[in-house]
Amino acid sequence: MKRASIVFSLALLTLAAFPADATDLLQAWQAAQSHDPEYAAAQAAFEAGSTRRDQASAMWRPSVALSAGVGRMSNDTSTSGAQFSAPGFAQSNGVAFDTSIRDGNMARYALTAKQPLINRELLAQSRQLSLGAEMADAEWQNARQQLMLRVAQRYFDVLVAAETVRLLRQQQTAVDHALAEAKDRFKIGSVPVVDTYEAAASAEGVKAQVMAAETDLQLKQIAYADLTGSAPEELATLESSADLAPSALAPLADWLSEAALHNPALLIQEKSQGVAREEVAKHGALSAPTLDLIAQMGHDRLSGSGDFGSAENSASERMIGVQLTIPIFTGGYRSAKHEEALHLVDKARSDGELLRQQIALQTRAAWLGITVGAGRIAALEQAHKATQSRLEATRLGRSVGDRTTLDLLNAENAATAAELSLLQARTALAQDRLRLAAATGSLDEEHLRTIDNLLQHQEAR
Repeated sequence: MKRASIVFSLALLTLAAFPADATDLLQAWQAAQSHDPEYAAAQAAFEAGSTRRDQASAMWRPSVALSAGVGRMSNDTSTSGAQFSAPGFAQSNGVAFDTSIRDGNMARYALTAKQPLINRELLAQSRQLSLGAEMADAEWQNARQQLMLRVAQRYFDVLVAAETVRLLRQQQTAVDHALAEAKDRFKIGSVPVVDTYEAAASAEGVKAQVMAAETDLQLKQIAYADLTGSAPEELATLESSADLAPSALAPLADWLSEAALHNPALLIQEKSQGVAREEVAKHGALSAPTLDLIAQMGHDRLSGSGDFGSAENSASERMIGVQLTIPIFTGGYRSAKHEEALHLVDKARSDGELLRQQIALQTRAAWLGITVGAGRIAALEQAHKATQSRLEATRLGRSVGDRTTLDLLNAENAATAAELSLLQARTALAQDRLRLAAATGSLDEEHLRTIDNLLQHQEAR
């Protein structure tokens, strides 16, 4: 048993030491699907909305209802001035009939079948349900795309925050070294005391930046874990040599046209306007009359004792035919609902126009981010190289006395800022590609896989 325990422990240590692949964007998206509560709520809403198609078609099928009841009942009837005639009896006029049952036993049942034939209000309701099902489809598509964008946003937020901490710590080490060197040189009188003050101030400033960056990184990691259910211990990073700009990008007009036709939010708004228009039709004057095919069978029975002794009343009925219903007066309710529906149509139309403007602006921003992003990254790469060269030259000049401590500190700040700006521009371009696809309703796992191909899948340590 002891030998087996040792072997098992060694196996666990071996597995722990074996490097695992870093998490990429597609894996983060797959994890978020089973963990994000907002996405789970959207899925439940989609499944609920899908049932509206069945509800819409069921409204035009026959409905059958059975009603039955038993209880205690009293009944008195009195008829006078009747005419009575029967075989073998002479005709009698002024005849009276009286029946009485006190607290008797009552039983009744009725079976009714109804088939709508003409019902504009019912037609509007069924169309609203069908539009609601189509809205649920668009909302589900939008929810999937929005989750992909949130995953990408939080994924790259962690990458940028982690790189910010790394670069600031690196800068902090360099500034601390410069501070120590300035103090040593001041002691031997080769630099003025102001150099030590400048280095000390810079060291404290970078220290504060590191603390703020570490706090920001923790928050970004928590947000990522909340979304995906896993800690971002090791994420694949963007390769420095990756060409993030797409090889061919259609003109902006084409993207705007696609967004106007296929953007999920716009599709939802269009369906919402259709629902509002059907609400107008539901309460219009032409929707008031209804024609139904009716079939009914029923039986009533009452038995007991009354003023004239034991008695029993029973009645059976069977009927099939059509029933026309025309509302005459509703107290102004119907006209008020119709007026309300007209105003809601105007509101839906204005909301749709505003949303179209917003979607067009988002599409334009993403398209410009891609078209300008490649040139921006190229410029930032050159700036990064220049700041690195400047830093190396300043370090050399500082060592021979041609540059001051302040020059070195400024060069360190510039190099760190240039590298961070370059990383932020690269992640922004990657996200703009996803946003542009989402604006046209085409964002899917294949787009995430395209971004994954640009990631550097380093092994987790």
